[in-house]
Amino acid sequence: MKALVLAGGAGTRLRPFSYSMPKQLIPIANKPVLEHVLENIRDVGVTEVGVIVGDWAQEISEAIGDGSRFGLRVTLIPQDKPLGLAHCVAIARPFLGDDDFVMYLGDNMLPGGVVDIAADFAARRPEAHIVVHKVSDPRAFGVAELAPDGVVRRLVEKPLQPQSDLALIGVYFFTAAIHRAVAAIEPGERGELEITDAVQWLVTHRARVTASEYDGYWRDTGRAEEVLDCNRQLLGALSARADGTLDGASELTGRVVVEAGARVVRSRIAGPAVIGAGTLVEDSAIGPNTSVGRDCTLRRTTLMDSIVMDGASITAVTGLRGSLIGRNAVVDTGAEGEGHRLVVGDHTRVEVAA
Repeated sequence: MKALVLAGGAGTRLRPFSYSMPKQLIPIANKPVLEHVLENIRDVGVTEVGVIVGDWAQEISEAIGDGSRFGLRVTLIPQDKPLGLAHCVAIARPFLGDDDFVMYLGDNMLPGGVVDIAADFAARRPEAHIVVHKVSDPRAFGVAELAPDGVVRRLVEKPLQPQSDLALIGVYFFTAAIHRAVAAIEPGERGELEITDAVQWLVTHRARVTASEYDGYWRDTGRAEEVLDCNRQLLGALSARADGTLDGASELTGRVVVEAGARVVRSRIAGPAVIGAGTLVEDSAIGPNTSVGRDCTLRRTTLMDSIVMDGASITAVTGLRGSLIGRNAVVDTGAEGEGHRLVVGDHTRVEVAA
């Protein structure tokens, strides 16, 4: 079995970050979303991975290389413009051949992995096998209507009156039958080739299409709130480790990771939290659910429930919470305020008023 990972798209819901980086490289617990995806695929036993890339091809390539550090062999597949998930399958046909494959959206987080679901697909080997998850408002998703034995009866894209609460969550297992379906469908209302239409084509033509329900934690990391929620979830599984340096006036409580080369000076860090390599935390208080990237500088700052990306600098700012601070951003103030929430893009400078 091969894998097809989709890492194109504009990421408009994550602006301003997606102006200067692909959404698949947003860090969760100090690791890009795409790395979490590739590790899940490796755990399934797949080694050949095609990655669909768009305008951010160079950045994706620099981040994952040839895949060897994940135990994978990665092939980049360019897509000129985002024309739908089924279009990705079509342009990847030379890479996929007639092999079975898992298609995985590169901005989806499933920390529990899909090993058991992949095994179910391999054992039963239907023409297509979808992964679904119960959601509170199915109207925003493709929705699957299932028979009691897990066979898919119907798929409906963003129904106004859903007949099911089972949403498609961006992981699909296919045999070569999907290529016939993709070739048979027409672009939908958005002008794109929809994968739900291709799977529905298989259902209509009496192919066997089945589903597995993923009941673990899942997030589409398409919005800042979802990124922060996912960060909290993954930090909760940390094991404490202090490979960096900690002076006698500093204190770590709970599950805190201080990576090699990081320095903590006259500061308190309450976990779960991670401090990236090469970062300085000085005269500061870092609260729970916080990820600080590599080569950052935090001085006289209080911060919690936030993500600070590589190279950022925060000086004399108190009360930061629920914030995303972009790469190489500079945030500073000369006086304490009542509290702030920031969503700051890359290479930005912000001066917070007293």
